[in-house]
Amino acid sequence: MAKKRSKKSGGTAFLWKALFLLLAIAFISVFLLVILVQNGVFGKLPSKEELAALRNEEATLILSREGAVIGKIFAKDRTNVHYKDIPAHVVDALVSTEDKRFFEHQGVDAFSYVRVFFRTLLGCDRSAGGGSTISQQLIKNLYGRERYGPLTIPVNKIKEALVAQRLEQVYSKEDVVALYLNSVPFGENIYGIEAASERFFSKGVKKLKVEEAAVLIGMLKANTSYNPRLHPEAAKGRRNQVLALMAGNGKLSAGRRDSLQALPLRIRYAGLDALDAYGYFDARVETEARRILVELGRKKGRAWDVEKDGLRIHTTLDTALQQAALRATARQLAAMQPKLDRELRGRNARKAWEKAMGKRANAAWKRNEHTVRSVFTWDDSPPDSISYRDSLWHYHSMLQAAFLMMDPLTGKVRAYSGGNDFRALPFDQVESHRPIASTIKPVIYAAALRKGLEPCTYLNNEQKTYPDYEGWSPQNFDKDTIGGQVALWYALAHSMNIPTVDLYFRTGADGIREVFQALGLPTGGVGNPALALGAADISLKEIVRAYAAFANGGLVRDPQLIEKITDAQGKVIWQGKPAAARRALDETVTTTITALLRRAVDQGTGVGIRSRFGVRADLAGKTGTSQDYSDAWFVAYTPELVAGTWVGARDPEVHFHSALGTGSQLALPIIGGTLAEVERSSLLRDRYIKPFPADSMAMDCDPRRSADPLERLIEGIFGKKETKADTAEKKQKEGFFRRLFPGKGR
Repeated sequence: MAKKRSKKSGGTAFLWKALFLLLAIAFISVFLLVILVQNGVFGKLPSKEELAALRNEEATLILSREGAVIGKIFAKDRTNVHYKDIPAHVVDALVSTEDKRFFEHQGVDAFSYVRVFFRTLLGCDRSAGGGSTISQQLIKNLYGRERYGPLTIPVNKIKEALVAQRLEQVYSKEDVVALYLNSVPFGENIYGIEAASERFFSKGVKKLKVEEAAVLIGMLKANTSYNPRLHPEAAKGRRNQVLALMAGNGKLSAGRRDSLQALPLRIRYAGLDALDAYGYFDARVETEARRILVELGRKKGRAWDVEKDGLRIHTTLDTALQQAALRATARQLAAMQPKLDRELRGRNARKAWEKAMGKRANAAWKRNEHTVRSVFTWDDSPPDSISYRDSLWHYHSMLQAAFLMMDPLTGKVRAYSGGNDFRALPFDQVESHRPIASTIKPVIYAAALRKGLEPCTYLNNEQKTYPDYEGWSPQNFDKDTIGGQVALWYALAHSMNIPTVDLYFRTGADGIREVFQALGLPTGGVGNPALALGAADISLKEIVRAYAAFANGGLVRDPQLIEKITDAQGKVIWQGKPAAARRALDETVTTTITALLRRAVDQGTGVGIRSRFGVRADLAGKTGTSQDYSDAWFVAYTPELVAGTWVGARDPEVHFHSALGTGSQLALPIIGGTLAEVERSSLLRDRYIKPFPADSMAMDCDPRRSADPLERLIEGIFGKKETKADTAEKKQKEGFFRRLFPGKGR
């Protein structure tokens, strides 16, 4: 028996000696590894000086005129906050969950390593957590981890421990918390508590409630698994665990913990979709900001990184007006798209399109795979299974709309959208050149007024054929209006084609070209009389700028997007100012054009804005409908706002074949719906609805007069009293006939 006990005790002693030897070897190995890491064998460690200069990358914010965030420019989506702006319960939740002894240790917690060794490694209890302190986690977030084969984990852990101790010699505990919360990832390519708070609760970190803070801190363990939008039940369970840890750490009473745990999980998600309303505008602002910063860098001798420096770009955009315009656009296009779809089906348009596409088909077209795709729809339909060809046709046949609204006095852009959805359809239709249609007519009439014609000048309304222009024979939209003569004011108000062509020849291409150049419009098609009917490709930006000159007494300004740019601390580094005004037209001409376009709204093609939308404001405006209804336009203005919209499909071959495609039916409702909402809002009404100055335009003449042979004979025998305008008309007409019929006079 004694021998057996001796053997047993001897075996136990051997095990203890072996264990001691292993521990000694492990301790020596760790000690040597620490020495090697500390001496830079596995890479240089950041010095105290480098840590002192530590600064997180921060997203640049794009702000509206009211200071609301409407966009971000970033390599990583991060917005930094100061410790004083972080509520105490956020810090309590962080410390209770991640590092209970944070305010007691110096960067490394020896007790946590003991816990990890006995509970996590020996006891296989993964719920016991890791041994990294907040400071160590911060170092990992900032510097990442490198691979060293089998030594990857121990080397990185040692690096983080050494640098964490060094970090806490440089920064206070409060600074470490702020650095950590500003750098920690929350998934969805967002970093930092401020960006996460904005994303999941649509508020800044200052306004987070205790239970909301617990949701975000809970995400730090696994930001995808505990994402409250994707996995609400898991996120709620993790939130309640954080609340329990806070109570266990003495930061919440038991009663408070229980009441908060009983609350349902509520988020107010504002992800990428929340900024889509401003996507086209943000893209223009980013391009402009980069240009400004490059020029500023040359002058100041330093560079700014728009993706990392946390700049603040203060813009001119009015979010209330933008949202009103977006709602009006969505209502209109959601109502009109099914009507267009029915017309396209009736014409077998898709069959013809597929035949044309098949001639240049690629491999994807031939496979035509069905897969779950997310496509833009006005009812925000969830992703669904759709074929490749169906997805292409979906966008090919889609009506799109763009709008631009600006202050005519300053050029400041107040609302801007280049299409239906920036992510799905990034091409900006505000900048796109499309057939301008009758929306150009006020410019032609302005050139005529500048030449001496007057609102009561009578224009020919008899249909003619022009042999010199390939037998061109323009007609009025309403063909029963042909015949006789019509007053200039009436011709514009009712967008009559034949009188406008007469006006074109009376004015002359040279005079029209001068006005186009003055207003900054492209002049390529001025020599063609079809220009009078809108046969010119002009962008929404260009035509809105031209109409702004009508509203601004003949002064034209380029649009302004950015008010100022500040650094992350709020210091102004660039101050914008309105573009210099250029005199394009005499004020008397623009006053007359405004009077004519007010009649177009009150009595002519724009009357629907009164009858359908009940807009009562003083308003001048003009519709436009291009050939075959491919493009619909409407531009209107008050003394404080000029608003323009274009509606059409990406391919001009996709269009209505009925009056549903006219400017008054397709485009006007977007501006009408917007202005109706503006009138209902006291804030927007005060900003944008002002009366025009009283005018004394002489437009009391009859809209029409007969031009029968007897009347012309009497006038030929007895003559008539000629006005200055009539004399100008006569000279212009004589010049026209000489050009059209060489060698013949009147």
